[in-house]
Amino acid sequence: MTFRALPQELIRAKRDGQALSPEAIGELVGGIADGSLSDAQVGALAMAIFLNGMNAAETVALTEAVRDSGEVLAWRGLGEGLDLPGPVLDKHSTGGVGDLVSLVLGPWIAACGGYVPMVSGRGLGHTGGTLDKLEAIPGYDIAPSRESFRRLVREAGVAIVGQTAELAPADRRLYAIRDVTATVESLPLIVSSILGKKLACGLDALVMDVKTGSGAFMPTLEKSRELAQTIAEVASRAGTPTTALLTDMSQPLAPCAGNAVEVREAIDLLLCNKRGGRLLEVTRTLAAELLLAGRLAESRDAALALLDERLASGAAAERFARMVAGLGGPADLLERPERHLPRAPVVRPVHAARSGRVTRMDTRAVGLAVVTLGGGRRAPSDAIDHSVGLTGIAALGDAVDGERPLAWVHAASEADAERAASQLRAAIEVNDVAPGGVVLPTLIQDVIRREAP
Repeated sequence: MTFRALPQELIRAKRDGQALSPEAIGELVGGIADGSLSDAQVGALAMAIFLNGMNAAETVALTEAVRDSGEVLAWRGLGEGLDLPGPVLDKHSTGGVGDLVSLVLGPWIAACGGYVPMVSGRGLGHTGGTLDKLEAIPGYDIAPSRESFRRLVREAGVAIVGQTAELAPADRRLYAIRDVTATVESLPLIVSSILGKKLACGLDALVMDVKTGSGAFMPTLEKSRELAQTIAEVASRAGTPTTALLTDMSQPLAPCAGNAVEVREAIDLLLCNKRGGRLLEVTRTLAAELLLAGRLAESRDAALALLDERLASGAAAERFARMVAGLGGPADLLERPERHLPRAPVVRPVHAARSGRVTRMDTRAVGLAVVTLGGGRRAPSDAIDHSVGLTGIAALGDAVDGERPLAWVHAASEADAERAASQLRAAIEVNDVAPGGVVLPTLIQDVIRREAP
């Protein structure tokens, strides 16, 4: 990278609170990607941004530079037989517990005429990762070749994979350095990291699911709302129309948490073995926003009707099956999930210390109970036990007693099960409350829509 100005002078300018030009930001991000900026310089830049922030124009420039630091996928006009006849759509969540929306939404959108090249990540901390869930499926390849990925998107309408070396390489290096320099919690850096990868996939529209509550990444409702508004604004100004939903994470989204157990939950939803619930409501709302943004439906009512028909007909389940088989998984996963998905050797109920109704949850602590079981990571290098987790998690307002447990724990050993059970009892508050006496949080708290300029 050839800099017009010394990189340390650009870092100094940001350190002193000055706004950087798009050209300067592009040079710095280019230096991050090709290694011409040292780790010390990248860390200093991240800290300068952390301390002084960025204005809207800078954040857009940073996002575009991260997006353009590697390959930006194109789906039309390349002469490769991949001219997609429908819109390229995707979603992203800030993470939570029992959040398996991607596994259902991707094939559901594909069944409605959209194309979903979904680049997902792993879990870290209390949140689950889509890639970890998919790796519970034997043979599923999260890192196919570029050609296989593009072909599967064209043929099945959906492919959920991991980030390749070619997509947004500046983000991988910048994030690794942020992680060890205490600069993760910076809005411009968070937004550019999320959007740089997503927009590199050549999207026509994006929907964001920004969580709020005890299991959310952001600590307060105000911070979650600020993140949702900023993501929608920056992505749209970078050329991708974006809708951000602010959704509740004060309890697990699904009644389960783990890897194989969440894949099984997704299969049950796609096969209509389960109806209703928080997970289906959030997924259906996000999917309707994508159909509207992709002009696959003329109204919200039409979008919801199309979604309901494609789920009931089995078309969404069929797209999921094609994706799994196309990426090396078993062709009969939907018919015989119990044959393929790993199961923990110890499964037992966790009862509350007293009878009553669930009045509050520390959802982050519930997620950490899964980590204790081995179903999550404390460090990126940790191995995952895909079989462990929680099922039948009681929801806020549910009555629990000697027959109805707080949850069922799936563990590798009795000792692991007992540790997780103790964590669950501490995380879930039970009190004497009359039926209807628990005030349930609003699931969809806000919808923020932004069109591209």
